[in-house]
Amino acid sequence: MTDALSRRGFVAQLSGAAFAPPARRKLRVAAIYTAFTHRSHVNVILENFLEPYYFRGRRVDPRETFEVVSMWGDQNLEGDFADDVSRAYGVTRYETIAGALCLGGDALAVDAVLSIGEGGRYYTNDLGQVLFPRKRFFDEIVAVMRRSKRVVPLFTDKHLAYRWDWAKEMYDTARAMQIPLMAGSSLPLAERRPPLDLPARARIEEAIAIHGGHVETYDFHALELLQSIVEARAGGETGVSRIQFLEGDALWDAAAKGQWSPALADAAMQAELGGGAPAWRAFPRQPHGILIQYRDGFRAAALRAGDDSIRWNFACRLRGETRPLATRYYVGPWRNRYLFKAFSHAIQHHLSHGKAPWPVERTLLTTGILDAAMHSRRRGGASLATPHLEMAYAPVDFGAFRETGETWAVIDEDVPEPIGAIAPAPQITK
Repeated sequence: MTDALSRRGFVAQLSGAAFAPPARRKLRVAAIYTAFTHRSHVNVILENFLEPYYFRGRRVDPRETFEVVSMWGDQNLEGDFADDVSRAYGVTRYETIAGALCLGGDALAVDAVLSIGEGGRYYTNDLGQVLFPRKRFFDEIVAVMRRSKRVVPLFTDKHLAYRWDWAKEMYDTARAMQIPLMAGSSLPLAERRPPLDLPARARIEEAIAIHGGHVETYDFHALELLQSIVEARAGGETGVSRIQFLEGDALWDAAAKGQWSPALADAAMQAELGGGAPAWRAFPRQPHGILIQYRDGFRAAALRAGDDSIRWNFACRLRGETRPLATRYYVGPWRNRYLFKAFSHAIQHHLSHGKAPWPVERTLLTTGILDAAMHSRRRGGASLATPHLEMAYAPVDFGAFRETGETWAVIDEDVPEPIGAIAPAPQITK
């Protein structure tokens, strides 16, 4: 039952009451994931449902609102933490996704679902995309909701799927069934150094986001970082009309033709390294970039510079301004791990309120941009028209969920990262 008529029929059966927060004090959460290894996404998300953490300098105890009652993993790798966490926190492991959602029964028995399809060992296809099973997880979760004639908030980690048609199907299904759906990256929630908040409906002429990681997996985060700012530009988000993936000399040739601005990229790097930073092109390793032409004529790029997994920079130029605006996204101590505290805080809002802190359309668009970029890469850097990405959506102010630096007054780079599967909030004595 996957066609539009079947979905409409299902929604009609719900009589307009697809989701309502349960009356019980604690929300029962099921965790569906790929593999529970050290610093895997399920590790650094789930720990913030099981133990207190700090957000904006305030200690938050998720156990007052949530109870993780079940989990299911697709892979059991060497060093897997699932059994340890199950014993320590009383979380029951199940043999199937349906079992975890139904708590061993026949109908949906939880109030919210975490679907974390990142990490583990999966094949990579000829486009360079890791074949994470997010669509399979989604389909099995939705099947339980259909059979139970009840939906609950669902979080699915990172981009929706490695294939655009699957991502669009997931989005359409969630809308038709009225499933509160949240997806995306943690990076937009990082502290901005220096602080950067663009004026409402800013007239952005060009923007650049820079990362220092792997192709595809880190490109996604850079695209989400970029989109989380530019979606609020004057005129609103109108979608993307053309995508091109370029590497090495081809990337510099495009700059010489005015397709993107090295000066703007340098401004983004200087936000991280200071005014004396070398030019962006001086960084080692083969650079690559995703050039984005938006439907409204706006242009942007997501670039890879050097080799640094915590490099996340942004710069843009506003109309009528000669000096670019630039910032570095600071992820906190423990090399990205602490950023998942803010991310989990946002996820918890979604699960308890049935409303994501930002539009899922953002991640649908970045999913499509990334997929088109990987097709461009396989075709030797061809510029591809993307009429399927000419989609408009309204931005949402998600500023309340961003880390703004107060936490680093109590937890800084000198506080050691906890050892083991779970990192509770350190007992701060200073």
